[in-house]
Amino acid sequence: MLIMAGGIVMALAAMFAASAFGAHRWTQETQRLRGRIEANRSPVEPQRIDFRELDGLPIPVQRYFRRVLKEGGPMVSGVRVRHRGTFDTGTTEARWKPFTSEQCVVTRRPGFDWDGRIGVMPGLSVRVHDTYVAGEGVLHAALLGLFTVADLRGSHEVAEGELMRFFADAVWYPTALLPSQGVRWEAVDAHSARGTLVDGEIVLTMLFRFGQEGLIESVSADARNRSVGDRFVPTPWLGRFRNYALRSDMRIPLEGEVAWLLPEGAKPYWRGRITEIRYEFAEGLPPSRGH
Repeated sequence: MLIMAGGIVMALAAMFAASAFGAHRWTQETQRLRGRIEANRSPVEPQRIDFRELDGLPIPVQRYFRRVLKEGGPMVSGVRVRHRGTFDTGTTEARWKPFTSEQCVVTRRPGFDWDGRIGVMPGLSVRVHDTYVAGEGVLHAALLGLFTVADLRGSHEVAEGELMRFFADAVWYPTALLPSQGVRWEAVDAHSARGTLVDGEIVLTMLFRFGQEGLIESVSADARNRSVGDRFVPTPWLGRFRNYALRSDMRIPLEGEVAWLLPEGAKPYWRGRITEIRYEFAEGLPPSRGH
């Protein structure tokens, strides 16, 4: 029994050491990614919201901006968001696991890093970087932040998928959806419009649907590249948003869900809620803390 107890202690010590070393390496990678995002940052112009740029936009888009923004308010230049929720780690059957995350966003040039921790079992987690920086997409997942289980980067498919996430996530930093920030809007019907965003060689068009209150209730893409084994499969994708509330004079959703739309039906894989959000505003304007 003494030998068994000693073995357990040694195993626990080894796991603790691996976890500490993995956390250190993960922090270093986070700093490198976010340093690149900051290095590619550019000034946001104009610095204040001017509703004159809404002239000529599709009616549901105009209604949305007037509902969520305040005339003369500051333009968002950066965001820090904390989430809590569940993530489906299963491939065929659902295996929902709890996650926490902290996301850093820069609106110009578009860039973000989602640093997530998914608990796969007590004392054991997978760390995930979901990142878009300077036109490159990165998806890196590592057990304990040390043992890589996925590392996708450098391809057009990954970059396109990550920019899609930035575009859909803009419901949390809605000034990034204004025409002055490079988004082109095209009318579809009374409750939807297509938005197009260009960054470098990547051109995205996504469908935004607006609810009865004029707020964005979903963002979808006809095809987003889904990783299946060692290949990418273009698959319809949908993000839904709800529970809007005022944060720093902007109305944003506090909860969301994203899903792949498979032939057999929707397969949600991320469900989360905002626990904290902090904004940075255009140069020369004071920062603000959300609640």
